[in-house]
Amino acid sequence: MHNRFGWILVKDKFWKAYETNRLIEEFQKQNIEIQLVDPNTIDIFVNKDNKKSILVNGEPSDLPTFVFPRTGSGTTYHIKAVIRHFERMGVTVINSSDAIDNVKDKLYSHQILAQSNLDIPKTMLLKHPIDVEFVEKNIGFPAIIKTISGSYGRGVFLAETKKQFKQLLTMAELTKPGYNIIIQEFIKDTWGKDLRVLVVNNKVVGCMMRQSKDDDFRANITRGGEGFPYEVNEKIEWLSVESSKALGLDIAGVDLLFDNGGYKICEVNSNPGFEGMETYTKKNIAGEIVSFIKLKLGLSNE
Repeated sequence: MHNRFGWILVKDKFWKAYETNRLIEEFQKQNIEIQLVDPNTIDIFVNKDNKKSILVNGEPSDLPTFVFPRTGSGTTYHIKAVIRHFERMGVTVINSSDAIDNVKDKLYSHQILAQSNLDIPKTMLLKHPIDVEFVEKNIGFPAIIKTISGSYGRGVFLAETKKQFKQLLTMAELTKPGYNIIIQEFIKDTWGKDLRVLVVNNKVVGCMMRQSKDDDFRANITRGGEGFPYEVNEKIEWLSVESSKALGLDIAGVDLLFDNGGYKICEVNSNPGFEGMETYTKKNIAGEIVSFIKLKLGLSNE
């Protein structure tokens, strides 16, 4: 294996995304050969001879030194199996398959965070048939409804009243037994705004406040929100770093909610976008990520 050869696992529709291009640019600056590989073009064989157990587009492939999955909430069983196969063969994977698993399921990630004594909104898994009276008694309204997996603000709804909650369940077809959804207390201090914190190797490398422009309760940049640089204080740093550690993430996007002068963890992402962070804070997030990967590979002094 070439000691400067890595793969970014990213679906081909994201090959021209801002983050992909910035990572390629920074890898090239630091003399690391990088290749984009759509994980759906990879076949794996499980046998004693590991050397040729990876095929790309039907052809045997040499193993890279490292693999950097950028599939996030779109990590299917197949992609997860591919990532684990690389790990089994001694390839460095950033983030690990276990860490990706930890955050793909929003309920499971909250269970881990709660076990680590970190502040999160009160959260409940809804079971079918959904008992609206039970939800009102134990969570109350307004409330946030989320699908178990999802990103960029998709699959997140606000029910301001019990009546609206019932209507939402019907309109979004969330009453179907196949849907796994959670409901969370609504944190009123954070309406239309939150913090996005980027953590690399247990260090905060960027922080911005996101704010919606149209009274949407969600503040995601991808949903039309705007960003502002935000000064990192001890509370923000501690919550962000500790949540990343608890979930086993080398690289994480931590979303924090404002709550009565403090903060609660909204969610943590294993595949954070950083176009907004670089745009609004002028931080070189891609450079921080690549420098960390070099450090992990023992190339930091080259």
